[in-house]
Amino acid sequence: MKGRVLIIAGSDSGGGAGIQADIKTVTALGGFAMTAITAITAQNTLGVSAVHEIPPSIVAEQIKVTMDDLGADCIKVGMLSNPRIIDIVYKTLQQEVPKIPIILDPVMVAKGGASLLTNEAVESLKELLLPKAFLLTPNIPEAIALTQLEGHLTNDTELLLSVLLGMGSNAVLLKGGHRESDLIVDFLHEHGRNIKRFENPRIPSKDTHGTGCTLASAIATGIAQSLTLEDSVIRARKYVYEAIMSAPGLGGGHGPLNHGYLIPNY
Repeated sequence: MKGRVLIIAGSDSGGGAGIQADIKTVTALGGFAMTAITAITAQNTLGVSAVHEIPPSIVAEQIKVTMDDLGADCIKVGMLSNPRIIDIVYKTLQQEVPKIPIILDPVMVAKGGASLLTNEAVESLKELLLPKAFLLTPNIPEAIALTQLEGHLTNDTELLLSVLLGMGSNAVLLKGGHRESDLIVDFLHEHGRNIKRFENPRIPSKDTHGTGCTLASAIATGIAQSLTLEDSVIRARKYVYEAIMSAPGLGGGHGPLNHGYLIPNY
């Protein structure tokens, strides 16, 4: 059940998020992971201490050489950090693989609170990559930043989903982990389909570093393996839930998940 996934994202030296989490997730779910690294971060479970951005030409070359030789069935896009990288990723994908579905995780803020996407980059993301996305996977703060809706309106889930979907992607998965509730409730909205609701009990755990990266890569793997979008989301959510439940308890801050968790009979 192989599926080729190209991951365009930043590196996490702590291994819990970013490219490291992406590769582990794709591999655990039976896919084949390739990467185009956009930035190198010095970070651990306590936060990000430094970021080194990769030159846009090198980001583009990573995409080109992997696609020329290996190809892809799905592309996962994570941390991009600045407009120059967003622009080159957009142009390179248009040139190399214009029809491959893109799972776009709009990474804006690290778990420890560090900003990972400038305001100018947010606008570039909205203009160039968001309309190309097969699926957009924002959490609540990211959804607010993208839509710029006033605070009281962001509690209207249907409105938030409608505005996000109107920005051009094929579908939106709105992640509800930042809402204060005993349940984690996510909503999937596809053009021409009813909104789907997914929920699970909130796990009382500090080991949630990299959940967004992990979920998006797990969905990308499902799409690469020819699962439907809904089935990909269902499997990805189960994988993340179990990976949190069995987290190794490493570090003094927001710890990593157990990316080695294997879903039976996937």
